[in-house]
Amino acid sequence: MIILPTMNLYQFKSENSLNDWLVVDDIVMGGSSCGNLKLSEAEIAVFEGDISLENNGGFSMIQHFFPKIEVKDYSKVLIRLKGDGKSYQFRVKSSSKDYFSYVKPFETNGSWQTIEILFEEMYPVFRGRKLRKPNFAGLSMEMIAFLIGNKKAESFRLEISSIDLE
Repeated sequence: MIILPTMNLYQFKSENSLNDWLVVDDIVMGGSSCGNLKLSEAEIAVFEGDISLENNGGFSMIQHFFPKIEVKDYSKVLIRLKGDGKSYQFRVKSSSKDYFSYVKPFETNGSWQTIEILFEEMYPVFRGRKLRKPNFAGLSMEMIAFLIGNKKAESFRLEISSIDLE
């Protein structure tokens, strides 16, 4: 078996790198949550904001679409981050044409940590509902995202240093 080196999926290096990311808040469905993405002086992405449950809202997400990459030689995502002790979701799409995403929730602890997300544990979700489809096959990717939506009004802050495949 050939062991491939870790593949860097995304590294935040300059303010321009944020142009590749889109903030999607619940305002797309009438809510009033507000997320923001900025780059710190240490070249760390900072995703922060406020979640509101007004008007059936309750989430904020950052997402990055890219040309399809083959990932069949990898089995997991490693994310170096510092959270605020809250729960988040990491999401991927095999194809930008898919109506659903594959999701894996993770917990943050307030310190720098490396979150390990196995492809096989990522399950399909559409609008917050788990679908009766197989888990992520780990063949290709065209989108990655981070989402917070814990069904409560809260402020949040997630710092992301790097996203790698292994």
